[in-house]
Amino acid sequence: MTTAPTRPTPAVAVESRPARLITDGLEPKNWIIAVTLLVGWHAGRLPGVAWGVEAALFSGVIPILLIKAGERRGHWGDRHVRRRQDRLVVIPLIMASVLCGMALMLLCHAPSALVALVAAMLASLAAILAITTFWKVSVHTAVSSGAVVILALSYGPWLLALYPLVAVVGWSRVKLRDHTLGQVLVGTALGAAVAGATFVALR
Repeated sequence: MTTAPTRPTPAVAVESRPARLITDGLEPKNWIIAVTLLVGWHAGRLPGVAWGVEAALFSGVIPILLIKAGERRGHWGDRHVRRRQDRLVVIPLIMASVLCGMALMLLCHAPSALVALVAAMLASLAAILAITTFWKVSVHTAVSSGAVVILALSYGPWLLALYPLVAVVGWSRVKLRDHTLGQVLVGTALGAAVAGATFVALR
């Protein structure tokens, strides 16, 4: 009696834990909260930080709550919204929240630097949305790159030394196969150019 040969078990790809920790720890929300508070401090010390909290609420906290609500209802897989078609729904929702926060800032005469910061976020989202209609660009690197440029414009060019963090974020997105190298590089360039130019023009 002979036994049938067993088929080899297909190899299962093991996710890189360091890449996952970097992607989750340096996600856009955390960059947004950090940059709004730091620009707020630079613009007006404690009153500026208070406005930074408001900007962080509408630009970072409310958007992630909306994303998590959609995730619980099964509209998209996780808080990073991997599918391009899902981002076409999520990005306008985020833009609506950012617009509400910006309207409140204008109505209550927030520091111009913070208004410029929120406008830079809005402009970056609009550019990302336009590209997302046909291609999946990296939001992680766009946000982190834009944040570093705005911090450098606020505090000094020495903060461009933070750019290795952007590179690490980009590596994590490619390592997890959520983006290609091209999508990461375009996100990095887009974030720096659009956010930086808008911030300089409006502050």
